[in-house]
Amino acid sequence: MMAFVVVLAIITYIDRVCISQAAPEIRSELGFSEKQMGAVFSAFTLAYALFEIPGGWLGDRFGPRSVLMKVVAMWSVFTAATGMAWSYVSMLVCRFLFGVGEAGCFPNVTKIFTIWLPSRERVRAQGILWLSARWGGAFTPLLVALVLAAVNWRVAFMLFGLLGVVWAVAFHRWFRDKPGEHPSVNAAELALMDGAEINAPGHGSMPWGKLLRSRTAWLLWLQYFCMSYGWYFYITWLPTYLREARSVSLEKSALLAGLPLFFGGVGCFVGGWLAKRLAETWNSVMWSRRVVACAGLVGAGGMLVVATRLGDPVWAMVALALASFSNDLAMACGWGACMDVGGRHAGALSGSMNMMGNLGGAVGPFVVGVILDAGKSAVDSKPSFESWVTCFLVAAGIYFIGAVAWLFIDPVTPLE
Repeated sequence: MMAFVVVLAIITYIDRVCISQAAPEIRSELGFSEKQMGAVFSAFTLAYALFEIPGGWLGDRFGPRSVLMKVVAMWSVFTAATGMAWSYVSMLVCRFLFGVGEAGCFPNVTKIFTIWLPSRERVRAQGILWLSARWGGAFTPLLVALVLAAVNWRVAFMLFGLLGVVWAVAFHRWFRDKPGEHPSVNAAELALMDGAEINAPGHGSMPWGKLLRSRTAWLLWLQYFCMSYGWYFYITWLPTYLREARSVSLEKSALLAGLPLFFGGVGCFVGGWLAKRLAETWNSVMWSRRVVACAGLVGAGGMLVVATRLGDPVWAMVALALASFSNDLAMACGWGACMDVGGRHAGALSGSMNMMGNLGGAVGPFVVGVILDAGKSAVDSKPSFESWVTCFLVAAGIYFIGAVAWLFIDPVTPLE
């Protein structure tokens, strides 16, 4: 099961990140302006945020086996269709529908963890999942560059789309929504799952009233909004920052830009491992998650402040990479809380949290643009270095808000 999940996480980020590497070729051939290309990027983020809850709810109700097979096939088709786009409108439609499909991925993977793993193993599984996702994104620019050296961007998108179709068919043939129904799961293995099958999909209604009245749910939404606000800088404005604010060459910036995702992947794994070890040492899952997540978000904000004080661009990027590492220490704790608090409704709860995170991911790059536009130099019409510093300080402050939220989150008590 973990092998299927790891491969899917890698495919997810390959399909998501590849367009940024192919953007110059797309703009050149289709004649898109910078504003139009930005709207193409945003079409995915908007759809991804809006359809998180429906994607998670469908997994809770009908099971991740059917839902994942369909959403992976859907986004793979529209990954391939991206390579067939002939106009601005057709590209917007392809990327929006691609985002609709990908929105169902991580909520349904979280649902799988609640069914196939005992509670003590779920946070570590989330760490492995997000390590795979982040590293998939970190190495995608190199992968896409190699593919584009052999074929044009249209063929490249069709090849990447094929990966997901193969995965969807193989997963649907192997996976079962209830481990006890899988032919290779015996009674002893089922006993190790600690009654996790109680979270199997069913036709019970989602307790939306309890969700909206839950302090834990609101705080989970807030902390993930704060995390994503800062993190989305790495996949939107970071290349511009390196070239314009730090005067780094294109080749060097391509290498440095991969550091945050690489370090973030390590942070995901370390966060899951550390939360589990502290829970065993302290005999408290609640405090282990609170401490790891809170320390991570404080560290992320602190390293952003450090980055503003460093003159050497390489050391500044090391500080940003450490900020990403610290940010992702909290990833497994947040998603682990969704599994334990949500129970059989983990898909919908994790979907709502991811929705709020992606709204933060949409707000963050926009706010950065507003700050930079306000800080343009009258001489060369470029943002001043001080305006970049302001962007980092704002993000650091928002990280600190997320850290405070974790002090009051109960990440273990079920919603029902």
